[in-house]
Amino acid sequence: MMRPRIKSKKIDYFFVSLVFLLTAFGLVMLTSASSDLGKIKFNDSYYHLKHQIIYGLSLGLAGFFIAANVYYRRWEKLALIFLIASIGLLGLVFTPFGVLSGGAKRWLALGQFVFQPSEVVKLTFLIYLAAWLDKDKNRARHFITGFVPFFCLLAIIAGILLVQRSTSAIIIILTATIGVYFVSGARLKFIMIFALIGLLLISLVVRFTPYRLDRIMSFLNPQSDPLGKTYQINQTLMSIGSGKIWGRGYGQSTTKIHYLPEQIGDSIFAVIAEELGFVRTAGLIVAFLLLIWRSFAIAAKSNDNFAKFIAIGFGLLIGSQTFTHIAALTGLIPLTGVPLPFISYGGTTLAVFLTMAGIVTNISKYSHKA
Repeated sequence: MMRPRIKSKKIDYFFVSLVFLLTAFGLVMLTSASSDLGKIKFNDSYYHLKHQIIYGLSLGLAGFFIAANVYYRRWEKLALIFLIASIGLLGLVFTPFGVLSGGAKRWLALGQFVFQPSEVVKLTFLIYLAAWLDKDKNRARHFITGFVPFFCLLAIIAGILLVQRSTSAIIIILTATIGVYFVSGARLKFIMIFALIGLLLISLVVRFTPYRLDRIMSFLNPQSDPLGKTYQINQTLMSIGSGKIWGRGYGQSTTKIHYLPEQIGDSIFAVIAEELGFVRTAGLIVAFLLLIWRSFAIAAKSNDNFAKFIAIGFGLLIGSQTFTHIAALTGLIPLTGVPLPFISYGGTTLAVFLTMAGIVTNISKYSHKA
């Protein structure tokens, strides 16, 4: 039974402002990062910007305003349906509807609409997990009825993503969902068991998939093959370093076309650092930190566990994906392809994160602690 609504307050305008500030900044930086590429490939400097607006921003804004105005508890009834549907979409990637790109099948093409199901799963799994944990307040503390089903569902999703070579998506989903599971009251020994099993499985996967092993070796020795396997990390480090304190200036990157791979997606932070420099790039990181903090603050103000888990999960998703993107490009972790939330080119990612932000905005409207 849906709980009665409490008297609503104003939405958290600071949270909303941060979301749209980052979105606007992303469009501005995408314009710079993609202009030369669009001109060369499509004879249109604004090709990628137009696509981002049509397929990402428009859908994302629609998702945001719908989610911001629909009472968040309504998503609880649809949680299981959404999750099953999104897992089904993951499976469709292996059918003729799947699109092969960069040696991996991660995208679906339904007519002219191409999207990445793994991004949708981040949203649906988070909503389902919040609803599942809220239904039984002590579920997370039980091994058989709590930990085992949680682990099995996570393993199914991770297994499908593993076959799709979406390692980064697995990392992001694991971080967010395990974090939510832990704050729901899970015993620490369950988390330790999960960590040990996870490390063992990851070690086996890396050992028997050469391209993943190559990434680990490139991380350990980035100068081993500067024109081959370690080319991208070396180029990103040079791009970031060349920005120095204040940057070369907007639109003045010298590496984004001929040297920097994936400059509008997985490497966009390097373009930002080169053009805007350390100080302004630090400002971007502060904006992400404020967004994460505000998500946790909204969770802390709510007496509703379902709302609390969603807000915490959103903050963890933003935090883990932002950290993974920046850390990979600065050599702190092995290189992995993950878009920077609200910034990188990719309509699915932008639409999903804006929709998530809409749900958290609605939660802030009904948060009622003093």
